[in-house]
Amino acid sequence: MSVALVLVEHEGGAIKDATLSAVTAASQLGEVHALVAGQGVGAVADAAAKIAGVTKVHVADDAAYGHNLAENVAPVAAAIVKDHCDYLVAPATTTGKNIAPRVAALLDVMQVSDILSVEGPDTFTRPIYAGNAIATVKSSDAKKVLTVRGTAFAKAPAEGGSGSVEAWSGGGDAGLSSFVGAEIAASERPELTSAKIIVSGGRALGSSEEFHRLIDPLADRLGAGVGASRAAVDAGYAPNDYQVGQTGKIVAPELYVAIGISGAIQHLAGMKDSKTIVAINKDEDAPIFQVADIGLVGDLFKLVPELTEKL
Repeated sequence: MSVALVLVEHEGGAIKDATLSAVTAASQLGEVHALVAGQGVGAVADAAAKIAGVTKVHVADDAAYGHNLAENVAPVAAAIVKDHCDYLVAPATTTGKNIAPRVAALLDVMQVSDILSVEGPDTFTRPIYAGNAIATVKSSDAKKVLTVRGTAFAKAPAEGGSGSVEAWSGGGDAGLSSFVGAEIAASERPELTSAKIIVSGGRALGSSEEFHRLIDPLADRLGAGVGASRAAVDAGYAPNDYQVGQTGKIVAPELYVAIGISGAIQHLAGMKDSKTIVAINKDEDAPIFQVADIGLVGDLFKLVPELTEKL
């Protein structure tokens, strides 16, 4: 039976939701193993062993893996796949996209990125042309390295599994990089990729002050995460981690509210799988209305405060 190794993404002692989607994808390929790399990650490994479908957890617990430096983690993943597994499955997140290509290079295989479905043991679908076309890809490599679009797969139950935990020794610090520091934005709002409701603002808001004056109160009323178009981020209205789109975060919430966003193809690629899309824009010909379930044409500076007040 084939074995798929899932790269477990975790932060602050908690497993990220993107990992659960990767487990679902891996379960369609065979037996599921998991790799937990980090420092002091015993609790994370125990939590990974409880994920439904995971049969074994490989734990690389060392100071060298404390900040998930790709140069140190990739050789561990490559060694486990080479000796014990047929697939590496990683979430298509910043961390997954950093580590998986290095694993593919170490194994001398071609990576299949951002898969949307598993069509067979060697066949997958993935988006191309900013999501306007879906390619079916067949890999002839003996070992396969995949990254998974989290919004395309249901999340595996975090409880119900009873996998074994096995320590991994070897590897260590490759000496190719070092951790200098991290500036992590703290917010009480839901993280974008796991939020059920997202309110996003675009360049039409005009300034950082107006962005936060209009978007934040509406998001707070809805208990929503806050997103932004690339144009708004580039203009300095919102921080980089708010960006939704092809070069930002891929999201699929229950409700996506796009305010002052024209709907460039790169932005649509990141949010068009949302269950319900509401768009507010003064331009009735804006492309966003082509994907919106509910469209409101008008001045956002009047409509958004009215909507917030009525909520």
